[in-house]
Amino acid sequence: MQRTFFQPVAKDAGARLHEAGNGTRGAFMRSKFAHLSVLVVEDHDFQRQVALRLIQQMGVGTALEARDGRNALAVLGQQPRPVDVVLVDLDLPRMDGIEFIGHVANERLANAVVVLTALDPALLNTVRIMARASGMRVLGTLEKPLTQAKLADVLDMYFTADLLADEDPHPDIDEGLLAEALANDAFEAWFQPQVAIGNGFVTGVEALARWSLNGRQVPPARFIPELERTHLIDALTERILSQACAWQRRWREDGMNLAISVNVSMHNLTDVAAADRYQAIAQAAGVDPHEITLELTESAMMHESSNALNVLARLRLKGFGLSVDDFGTGFSSLSQLARLPVTELKIDQGFVNGAATESRNRAVVEASVELGRKLGLITVAEGVRNVEEWQMLAELGCTRAQGELIGMAVPGGQLAATIEKWRRVQP
Repeated sequence: MQRTFFQPVAKDAGARLHEAGNGTRGAFMRSKFAHLSVLVVEDHDFQRQVALRLIQQMGVGTALEARDGRNALAVLGQQPRPVDVVLVDLDLPRMDGIEFIGHVANERLANAVVVLTALDPALLNTVRIMARASGMRVLGTLEKPLTQAKLADVLDMYFTADLLADEDPHPDIDEGLLAEALANDAFEAWFQPQVAIGNGFVTGVEALARWSLNGRQVPPARFIPELERTHLIDALTERILSQACAWQRRWREDGMNLAISVNVSMHNLTDVAAADRYQAIAQAAGVDPHEITLELTESAMMHESSNALNVLARLRLKGFGLSVDDFGTGFSSLSQLARLPVTELKIDQGFVNGAATESRNRAVVEASVELGRKLGLITVAEGVRNVEEWQMLAELGCTRAQGELIGMAVPGGQLAATIEKWRRVQP
């Protein structure tokens, strides 16, 4: 088994995590959840009341309940804004939880969902893909009996997700508003560190698009699909790539040599000239394409149109790395993956979270790491939250990690401080 420098501090880090139960942390969590709205959908009266009592004790601002899917849709329809999190049992009368989640996602009645039970754990992946396609996040699953610790862990994920909702709803996002934001350079690249698990050093960052509208952050799930629909996604991708390259050069001048990763949409691959434009952006900033990895979702990467394959091949020829993002949530085959010029697999955080204790998730992570090793690919685990997940990844031989444990995305000017904070927790 692989050992890492992190193991000696596991006790101290674990002690810090254990402090979640003390008064200071408890008060912080109550304050944090005060603006959160949560709907519990559970047909068993006793189980539902237990869940309600627990979330109220945690300081959740708005606690709603429903005994079945139809009743829950009616409750959601009466709310002035989408509910933040829905806790739902899949095995419901009249309308099962999967059909209910489909309605919630399509009608945008909630921002995130937590599955209380899954008769077959493999159902979670299907639910996650279905919900994500409509811009709603599946935070994970909760096994019964519920406890305050379990609920706190899963609800806390809401605040570290890109789909974080604000207290007030955003205005309708249309093509005109997006075009104006692009013209005014309102979209900004923030950066989340990626760490080599073998030695703990920050080796790169992922650039993530952020947009502040009227002083509030707009969740990417709100504007990315609309940019794709209105054919403005190319402009966003090139702006984020340009900003990331400019920051990479500044960091290098300050003595920080960091690779950069930038998300690319399937829509970007329809234009065969995209590879030339990306190369020109990197060259203008003085950045070698070998220091840039372009991330595409698994479903996009497996789209075998002639234009897409043309662009992917030309990007690799120019030196860009290619990453399969959210690996495990799509439907790729080994033959497809082996044929494409990819250099990296990013394991979806839905599998990483809880894998240290859940055998099924661990099996997916282990298989993904082993696949990456056999294909000669870098493996990156997303959403790493705690020492236990880090140690599991180290034992499995995963290459890199990113997530809350290391640091969340920050503006480029704050990256050095974020990296220094990470370094201070090392022995």
